[in-house]
Amino acid sequence: MILYEHPFNERIRTYLRLEHLFLRLAELMRRDDPIDHHHALVTIFEIMDVGARADLKTDVLKDIEKQKHALGAYRGNPVISEHVLDDITAQLDGCFASLQEMSGKVGQSLTENEWLMSIRSRVGIPGGTCEFDLPAYHAWQHRSAGMRQNDLQRWVSSLVPLAETLGLLLRLVRDSGLPQKVMAPAGHYQQMLPQGRNFQLLRLYLGAGMTVIPEISCNRLMVSVRFVSQDDEGRQRTSHEEAVFDLTLCS
Repeated sequence: MILYEHPFNERIRTYLRLEHLFLRLAELMRRDDPIDHHHALVTIFEIMDVGARADLKTDVLKDIEKQKHALGAYRGNPVISEHVLDDITAQLDGCFASLQEMSGKVGQSLTENEWLMSIRSRVGIPGGTCEFDLPAYHAWQHRSAGMRQNDLQRWVSSLVPLAETLGLLLRLVRDSGLPQKVMAPAGHYQQMLPQGRNFQLLRLYLGAGMTVIPEISCNRLMVSVRFVSQDDEGRQRTSHEEAVFDLTLCS
């Protein structure tokens, strides 16, 4: 199965981008090659860029409170495990406390590292991190893999609370929806949304053998999915074939 996710609002869009970057960073840090650690640093800088929004931390803290309030409504429900509720609530409380301890914007402490910022200022320039531009960085890349990984772990430590919080919030959002099997009879699917419900995330599963690509648009009133096919040259054309897929709307 191939999963496509599409956000309903800008806040979830930012969360998904950051999650994508954190997953990439974790994979790159596990590797030993200097080029992987170079791209790990680039990813750290991308996380700092995305997280530079002044209201990001506030949005995340508000979402934690909203989730705690939503979970509280399940108290006393005989089909809901109180132990599971307590566990998730404790995780949310821990994330809230960790985020509150973070000072300034995401990655603020890293901006005080002049060496890192010298690399950050050059990565956007084609070939800007050559050894004659950044000899100290060139020397760092020739250190042992273990030393580089230790440095990366130290720099990433200030970002871990945000990564863990976003992972938990997005998991709760994803778990709120139930998949339904739907069909696009001529390569196009539309669904009107019920009034009074605020959806946050659309999840679409396609069979791995299907060659079509979904183009998704959604708002508070309607969901629209148009399927396209792509030839060997990358040119896309509207598909008029019937497509069956799983659709989940998460609130």
